[in-house]
Amino acid sequence: MHIDLFICTLTDRVPTVSEDVARDALLQFVGKKWTYSSKPAKNLIFKELKPFTVYRYRLETFTESRSSAWESEPHTGQCVDGPQNGVSPPPWNVQVSYPPKFTNAVQKVRVPHSSFLKPCHRCHGNGKVRCTHCRGRGLTRCMFCHGSGHSRNRRCTTCHGRGRKRCVSCHGKGYKGCLTCNGYRNLVHFIQLTFPIVSARGRSVSSLEVKSGQKALSHNAFWQVYPIEGFPDQDICYASKGAIQNHLLKYSAVSRILQQRQMIELVPLTHVYYAYSGKDYDYFVFGRENKVHTTIYPSSCSIL
Repeated sequence: MHIDLFICTLTDRVPTVSEDVARDALLQFVGKKWTYSSKPAKNLIFKELKPFTVYRYRLETFTESRSSAWESEPHTGQCVDGPQNGVSPPPWNVQVSYPPKFTNAVQKVRVPHSSFLKPCHRCHGNGKVRCTHCRGRGLTRCMFCHGSGHSRNRRCTTCHGRGRKRCVSCHGKGYKGCLTCNGYRNLVHFIQLTFPIVSARGRSVSSLEVKSGQKALSHNAFWQVYPIEGFPDQDICYASKGAIQNHLLKYSAVSRILQQRQMIELVPLTHVYYAYSGKDYDYFVFGRENKVHTTIYPSSCSIL
């Protein structure tokens, strides 16, 4: 789970984009909107370009939860690790291997010493079950003569006048191999441990989709990170403290926190003011990719 917080501050030290870059960014944005005309973007008149610094704070928590349930599989001769080899450990004492940190995965392992052997419950240890298509008879009614043996006052050539045909489902045997035990007659029952590894993505409090920025601070911890202190913008410090406390209360009760990391990024943002056809408008150019965000555009195409 991660939390993003964006804090904007006006500063003279952040390089602003040029008018040419701002215009090209708007043209690319308009080109992806089929209802927008490119004419305003080509002919607008720039009035002012104001640079901002966007501080993006992110806290990401890597968690694990565990649950267990009974499972079974056909016994094909494999070793049965049962109670004779020891006592099954509780879920959190089972040794597991983890995926790379901060990636989502669902893994399953067999709990040691929890297995035992038992005849298949579906076929009762026979390895086969009665065919449901022919009800164990091996024959089914001929569909061409409807079981009469005759068609158009002549002997049915499909069933040779018998009115019955060999069951195509069981090939006339009246039974089929058990799909539960695959014909091996016995099942190995065991406790399967399922442990989702979660590093879910949360929602940003900003309406701007910033993909990348310049890393200003990064901190990883084996379990829990400490709140950020002494950062020039106190809102970042408050956000760090609140997010860490929130994650601890939210996840420690239902899962185990494996690792946390927090990061502060500096994302360039320029507020562009311009005029078109005697009216004032504005938009934002942000990120190293020069993405555009705007709520009002001068004109749009229409289909009559």
